[in-house]
Amino acid sequence: MPTAIPPRPLLALATIAYAIAFNLPYANLARIFEYPGILRQPAAAVMTLFAAGGAELVLTWHAFALAALLLLPFALALSITPTRLAQRPALAIGAAIAGALAGLAQAFGLWRWVFVVPELSRIYLDATTSEVARVAAGQAFTVLNLYGGVAIGEHAGQLLTALFVLLLSLLQWGEGSRVPAAMGLATAGAIALGTTEGLAIALGQSGDLFGLFTILGFLGLTVWLIATAIALLRAAADTSVAGAATGP
Repeated sequence: MPTAIPPRPLLALATIAYAIAFNLPYANLARIFEYPGILRQPAAAVMTLFAAGGAELVLTWHAFALAALLLLPFALALSITPTRLAQRPALAIGAAIAGALAGLAQAFGLWRWVFVVPELSRIYLDATTSEVARVAAGQAFTVLNLYGGVAIGEHAGQLLTALFVLLLSLLQWGEGSRVPAAMGLATAGAIALGTTEGLAIALGQSGDLFGLFTILGFLGLTVWLIATAIALLRAAADTSVAGAATGP
């Protein structure tokens, strides 16, 4: 009788747990912070609502950043295997690097809500703050949101996420896992298209339509991760059956 869970089943179960877990902070942000629609509102409205969220909101943003950071070990574990390194090293290493960088970029973008925005909102809403300081705080928030949020977290982070999913889906396709591979290719396309929202904003246009693709892309990411986990479980089961058939 086996005394430990084999690596692939363990990774599969962890992947399913991760697919569910990273949606929990998102759901709570939608509940208490009108996320993601609030992000495109004026600084005054965002900081007022942010201050009303209190410690729960700050901790939720922290949990969201940590969930993004967890993509780093998951990308390495899902991409780097002896078989993939031997057969398709460029795709395997490329997927690992893209996923790791995606996790870092998104985490650093999200941490602005934990370590910078609380102080800006306190200054902005403090009754003793001068009008000049209040305007400066509002401008600082806008610049921070555009650079740390739109440029780093959303644009760079999501492009890298799309690249990670694309490369890993190509690996899956070559291995015969066509269903998760097809899901991954569609997911990567939706996330990549969603990054155009930031470019539209930079050009003074509405990015609402592209924002919908981002939402669809990350819903697809959840489904793709679960499909990937199921493929891992099936592969482990096939290996066990093959081993039993050739055993003594």
